[in-house]
Amino acid sequence: MRRLSSWLVRRTPGWLALLASIAFLFFSAAVLPRQAARADQAGGDAGSPDTSFFYSPADLASMADAYGPQGRRAYVQARYTFDVAWPLVYGLFLVTSISWLSRRGFPAGSPWQIGNLVPLAAVLFDVLENLSASLVMLRFPEPAPMSAMLAPWFTLLKWILVGASMLLLLISAGKAVLSRRVLNAQR
Repeated sequence: MRRLSSWLVRRTPGWLALLASIAFLFFSAAVLPRQAARADQAGGDAGSPDTSFFYSPADLASMADAYGPQGRRAYVQARYTFDVAWPLVYGLFLVTSISWLSRRGFPAGSPWQIGNLVPLAAVLFDVLENLSASLVMLRFPEPAPMSAMLAPWFTLLKWILVGASMLLLLISAGKAVLSRRVLNAQR
């Protein structure tokens, strides 16, 4: 893990972090609102596992029921189109930005630098959430008890790790700015 983190810190160029940031901002401004509108249209007021912080297996079954056959199909289709791209976009943004900033803010080998791997865990749990919730939607009204039980936990872990990644991004940015000011003051 440390080797992967160190490799990312050493090998992430500024242009890649900038490009990933632009892609993240574009996706957030142009793609997410359209996807949210489609999800609202398909699911109505039922909510969505993806945007919930925590829900129960019964809540997930209620969502599946409220979506109806067309809504469930739309949900599953979105998980294998939009929700394949979105974790890659936010994951690349967070990994490259944290890596690039932590190289400038923390000394080599600092334990803070390994924080660049937290977004990879967030992406993993996002994918597991999508697989589990999709299986529940695909099988409905037949139960998928293991998937229904795991999906809420995957969602909760995803959101905790995304939040931790954002916090690490802010800490890395702040430390990089402070380190630069100290270097400039010493000159």
